[in-house]
Amino acid sequence: AATESRFTLEMVLRRALEREQFVLHYQPTLDVATGQITSVEPLLRWNHPELGMVAPLEFIPLAEETGLILAISDWVLRTACLQARTWRRDVRSDLRVGVNMSARQFRQRDLVEQVAAILVTQQLAAAGLDIEITESAMMRDVELAAATTHALRELGCTVSIDDFGTGYSSLAYLKRFSVDYLKIDRSFVAGLPADANDAAIVQAVVDMADSLGMPVVAEGVETSGQLDHLTRTGCHEAQGYLISRPMPESLVTAFLLQTLDALAERA
Repeated sequence: AATESRFTLEMVLRRALEREQFVLHYQPTLDVATGQITSVEPLLRWNHPELGMVAPLEFIPLAEETGLILAISDWVLRTACLQARTWRRDVRSDLRVGVNMSARQFRQRDLVEQVAAILVTQQLAAAGLDIEITESAMMRDVELAAATTHALRELGCTVSIDDFGTGYSSLAYLKRFSVDYLKIDRSFVAGLPADANDAAIVQAVVDMADSLGMPVVAEGVETSGQLDHLTRTGCHEAQGYLISRPMPESLVTAFLLQTLDALAERA
């Protein structure tokens, strides 16, 4: 019965991919010093014809288990790169799109070649793509992760460690990974500014990242108090509901233009 149920769910997911039921919503990231939007992160949604929008937590684990995550991740990367090309052409020439990679996708031996081919096909400059990978996924094969991140940066992409602080990586390995950004997990931001432990951890991460030349992006920023505290600690960028909830591409375009207009008026 379990095998039959899994097979049915796998077929439903495969059909969703074939029938283009997946959509991307995008969440902007703010440069806290300049007020500019530096990047957008595509977040996957399943627009089910009967259930409506299905959250990733409800289907990504199955996609990982069945191997469909590779086909879905490829679609996400292609779609996000194509959209990023449009935004860089029409709105901001230096905007990045930060695409999360699954552990399974990141471990592919030909990943860098795949990324390079997609960039060419979608006509996106490599500087417009930021690859996000969790530290726990990188630690599964340190040698491969180090080689892959280095090759992606050689290609011209940027690389971010996502959910930093929640994995089990050693600081001794951090300097080996060729990365550009650290994204500190929302669990350390939630208690700011009142929680002294969260404040100490965030400050320590920012100080360490500064010494390594890595800007820090805080995830899950939901209040002005959190943003003010992060600004004082020297955090470089922020992402969360305070800046914007994830939006369809059409609303993101309007949001980016509105942000540019506000900066122009301030200048």
